[in-house]
Amino acid sequence: MPGKVTPFWNKAYKALLSEKTKERSEKVIITIAVVGFIIHLLLIILSKLGIFEADYAPGLLDNPISSIYTPFSFILVYEVYLLVYFLPKSITFYIGKQYEIILLILIRRLFKDLAQLDLQKSWFSSQDDLQFTYDIGATLIIFTLIFIFYYLNSKRTAVQQGKLPQQEQTQRFIETKKKLAIVLIVVLFFLAVYSFGNYFNQLFFNVSKKVASIKDINNIFFDEFFTILILSDVLLLLISYTHTSSFRSVIRNSGFVISTILIKLSFGTEGLLNNVLVVSAISFGVLILLIHNFYETIEPLNKTEDQGLVS
Repeated sequence: MPGKVTPFWNKAYKALLSEKTKERSEKVIITIAVVGFIIHLLLIILSKLGIFEADYAPGLLDNPISSIYTPFSFILVYEVYLLVYFLPKSITFYIGKQYEIILLILIRRLFKDLAQLDLQKSWFSSQDDLQFTYDIGATLIIFTLIFIFYYLNSKRTAVQQGKLPQQEQTQRFIETKKKLAIVLIVVLFFLAVYSFGNYFNQLFFNVSKKVASIKDINNIFFDEFFTILILSDVLLLLISYTHTSSFRSVIRNSGFVISTILIKLSFGTEGLLNNVLVVSAISFGVLILLIHNFYETIEPLNKTEDQGLVS
């Protein structure tokens, strides 16, 4: 109807998660990442000159290589935005972005730990060297698994091309996911402000607490972030029950929730167990998608057989 007021959710979606907003966010993040990289390098120089106290950020001001940690942190923030951006468009892309984020967290940790390698001792006698080895191996495995995940999804998308237009139930599900994405982006924004604000408050202003008592800097924001993802994934799973009766889709979405939970559990672990949990989580998601795709290929055959029995 001409002159009809645009609904609140549509306005909010266009403002927060439109293609134009995504492009603007990308440019802003790239600019901030470059500036952050330069500032981090300057802090390292000041630390070496004794002007800035390096104890405030242990492990991050010891070596110029550590400065790469900062731009990667901002890239991760943009990946979080992309995750929410893809939520209304595709559940599998949404899950794939979760896997990309955990891989970037791992790579960011590599840059931080690379500056702490001890090449004077035997490689296997140094815990830092061993952790670096575990992380390198896990990075290669996870990168391969993500490729397989997207490959399986592309094959599934190709099979779906040419099918009938989306049903009304599917359209309603997409609209529901758009509303969830809007709520999620707002919640994650305030979570990021709180998490990083609290960390820097303890780091620079709360003299009664030691830096060592603050949780691992690699887990700041992302520990709570994956908790919220679990809740949103469970909510999506429950909503999907009302929009589809497909057994394979319900099992796929349930498997993705389990995968996210395993990733969340990895934040509470260290060493080799951390890498094993992350690799296991993504491997499980890949296998769930693979089996789901097999179900899609045999579903038309089952329908044909059912029609033959009826006739």
